[in-house]
Amino acid sequence: MCGICGVALSPRSSRLLDARLLKRMRDTMTHRGPDDLGLFLDQGVGLAHRRLSIVDIAGGHQPMHADDGSLHLVYNGEVYNHQALRASLECRGHRYRTRSDTETVLRLYQEYGPPAVHQLRGMFAFAIWDSRRRELFLARDRLGVKPLYYVHTEDGSLYFASEIKALLATGATTPALNWAELPDYLANHATSGANTLFAGVRRLLPGQTLHWHEGQIRIAQYWDLNFGACSDEWRSEGHIVAEFRERLREAVRLRLMADVPLGVFLSGGIDSTSIAALMTELVGENIKTFAVAFAEPEANELGFARAVAEQYRTDHHEVVVTPEQFFTVLPRLIWHEDEPLAHPSSVPLYFVSELASRHVKVVLTGEGSDELLAGYARYSKTLLNLALGAMYDRMTPRLLRRAVRHTIERLDVGSTMRCKLSRSFLCLDTGLESIYLDNFAVFSRSALRNLLTSETQARVGTADPYRVARAYLSHVDGEAVLNRLLYLDCKTYLHELLMKQDQMSMAASIESRVPFLDHPLVEFVAGLPTRMKLRGWRTKHVLRECMRGLVPAPILTRRKMGFPVPVGAWLRGPFHTVADEYVIGERATARGLFNPESLRRLVEEHRSGRVDHSEQLWALLNLELWQRTFLDGEQLPKMPRAVAAAAVA
Repeated sequence: MCGICGVALSPRSSRLLDARLLKRMRDTMTHRGPDDLGLFLDQGVGLAHRRLSIVDIAGGHQPMHADDGSLHLVYNGEVYNHQALRASLECRGHRYRTRSDTETVLRLYQEYGPPAVHQLRGMFAFAIWDSRRRELFLARDRLGVKPLYYVHTEDGSLYFASEIKALLATGATTPALNWAELPDYLANHATSGANTLFAGVRRLLPGQTLHWHEGQIRIAQYWDLNFGACSDEWRSEGHIVAEFRERLREAVRLRLMADVPLGVFLSGGIDSTSIAALMTELVGENIKTFAVAFAEPEANELGFARAVAEQYRTDHHEVVVTPEQFFTVLPRLIWHEDEPLAHPSSVPLYFVSELASRHVKVVLTGEGSDELLAGYARYSKTLLNLALGAMYDRMTPRLLRRAVRHTIERLDVGSTMRCKLSRSFLCLDTGLESIYLDNFAVFSRSALRNLLTSETQARVGTADPYRVARAYLSHVDGEAVLNRLLYLDCKTYLHELLMKQDQMSMAASIESRVPFLDHPLVEFVAGLPTRMKLRGWRTKHVLRECMRGLVPAPILTRRKMGFPVPVGAWLRGPFHTVADEYVIGERATARGLFNPESLRRLVEEHRSGRVDHSEQLWALLNLELWQRTFLDGEQLPKMPRAVAAAAVA
């Protein structure tokens, strides 16, 4: 894995490009590539690279240049079919100088131009400068496993990088809050589309290419997830399960490509256990596994991970994270992420990455299975709510429905009954925006109206937190409601998780690979009947069936636990000072973004135990830490004194 960056100055630019600027960009990302570095300059265009050496350690130096000097490449990722592509290219007369997949990407582009991206199987973000045509070409992998951000200035100049902090180092953009994206962040954990929380900073979306020439850019979508007519309806379940197993085994096998040691992140859930089982079968020796947990029983899956490690006789390693460690490292991880951490699980992911980095350089993970195979309980709940809601609306008079809703809303705000009923068809409008988007939002649309000050609402304007989600839902080609939800989550929620996976693993200088997101496997799964994904309340049906006999029965049948982090309990207890400082503290409220009374109510209700506002408080305190780090220029904001004292003790 690597860090890439570059600049292409427009003919209209008055700026001079020198090596110092590129080095500043490059060296903000030393953690992404501590093994090697490189730089290239060509009349107002520059490329730079930090390398984490995985394949062809001696020969994969970047930027890499074509034999005739016309093309120059910086590349982040792995192309798993590069050996097959190499054989094809050698048949066409290409003579390799290295064993690296980097050279395959370069020579493939030299042979086919931009359409070469269709032949790549893997995770990647790369830039190729064509010095003869004076054109820059950027590409990002189909599912967005690897990040790529850019700034396109008014004069037409283009700046790009693997991390936003490298763009900020150029001075081409000033760190400022993107007000229009604030509702999206507050509702959906993170911004959902091409825009980021930084004004002027955009991301190239998964499956896209960007072409720059003389200050103009053109963005094209070269791949998208297709839920068209299911071609496998006629096939028996046994055939589907067998083919899924072989495709998943191949995806794991391809991701064993490395000249350095590999391991697996093992949670004890079905996804990571399936990868560990297949990897053990393929490698034929004891693999290394890594697990993380907290001391609190409700946030500790180590028993399951140990059982799996014993089953496959792995070389197993564990780390238990204390709340002191969690909060102490949080500001630094926000700096690594560049944006507020969407999920508390980013923090333990960093700790297990740091643990793994002492033993291996590459890990395989189970990311992506839930969004492909309907692994979250919210899918079945949504389908049930939609079905019951449609009948309820048809059979119940409007006045009676209004009375029922009013009765539920009058229940005690902290009661379990109100919590459950208020999130059902009895209180929600029957439609995806209410039943799915609002229901599972961090802050729903009504909550946002209460939270944002009038000044903030004026600056936000008509920004809709579900604008991007609505566009995706209207674009998807599948008719089944479940497939529409899976498409939406692959485009939004999965992207958040992949950025978490990338930034937290790279913070520890380790590469993570995701077999479930091998694009031929993804395309196969998309075309499966929905009954092979979600069957009643049984999630990931095809995966559970294909792993029967390979994975221990208790793992196959256990309910999804996610990656639990007891941050809510901590904010009620001795670490309440974190919320006091970063949610309702004087400096936080003085920004004028949020109504102080709404903030105090959130904190008080949560601290009393009546309502769980852990998701909301997490979003707010992360936003404040992010603003202090990037907008205020504070060097890693300090945790409250109580946290620091506990960490020392």
